[in-house]
Amino acid sequence: MYYIGVDLGGTNIAAGIVTEEGKLIKKKSIPTLRHRNYQEILKDMGELCLTIIKEEGISLNEVASVGVGSPGTPDPENGILVYANNLKFKDVPIRTELQKYINVPVYLENDANCAALGEAVAGAAKGYKNSVTVTLGTGVGGGIILDGKIFSGSFYGGGEIGHHVIVADGEPCTCGRKGCWETYASATALIREARIAVIRNPESGLAKLVGGDINLINAKVPFDAAQSGDPVGQELIDNYIKYLGMGIANVINIIQPEIVVIGGGVCAQGDNLLNPLKEIVKKNVYQGTLKTELRIAELGNDAGIIGAAMLGK
Repeated sequence: MYYIGVDLGGTNIAAGIVTEEGKLIKKKSIPTLRHRNYQEILKDMGELCLTIIKEEGISLNEVASVGVGSPGTPDPENGILVYANNLKFKDVPIRTELQKYINVPVYLENDANCAALGEAVAGAAKGYKNSVTVTLGTGVGGGIILDGKIFSGSFYGGGEIGHHVIVADGEPCTCGRKGCWETYASATALIREARIAVIRNPESGLAKLVGGDINLINAKVPFDAAQSGDPVGQELIDNYIKYLGMGIANVINIIQPEIVVIGGGVCAQGDNLLNPLKEIVKKNVYQGTLKTELRIAELGNDAGIIGAAMLGK
């Protein structure tokens, strides 16, 4: 049997066919065009699933289920997307609507949880029963796998590790509070601080890398500056990794997983990120002994598709 995984995003809808072993064998994406109503978007989703089935040359009878990873707060039990701000979805019956087009069991889960499950099934956390996946992007996404299963709390909103407060009355967060971990550890936070540093230090190596234009700064630029020996860039990276490591240590102290997987664009830095990060985490874990492994994610954007597909297994 095969499983279909769908990653519903604000920009694109990506769908893939996954084997029972967790191998992605077919993938295709289409624009979400999120200005439309949910009926039109989910019709496109259903038709995308049917298209990849046809293109792969398998029959609908060979498809065990469809799993959907969505942003926001899903109700997995009833297949309803309670709220997704970037899609303007509220109480959308994903399961019922999707089954109009593809009549198989449909499962629904938060997209960060799906990515964590994907890494646990087929990626960096394969073979571990208890894992946490941290995704560094616009915000800090989190997914917790306990005993091989997604932990989403009593009311389906658990695992929002990016919103544990790390600095009281700190930087404002998009959630409306202040000092959330993602306001210090996301790629967005690193870019914000790099822009401030360029304005304050116009003669720095960091500033020269972008010709003084703060709009050219991405999450890679501060690392490049640090590696070139620029003290301003190095201070930026040291502070960024300090907050990232403190947050990961908090998660380890509470959950004590076997492994923490770190994903997102910042992870392209590899050991330049991971080695100093391990040192910060070691200093901040309870009793000072780090038994939890830290690894870079392996599946990239495919993690969400694979994890969504495996919801039905």
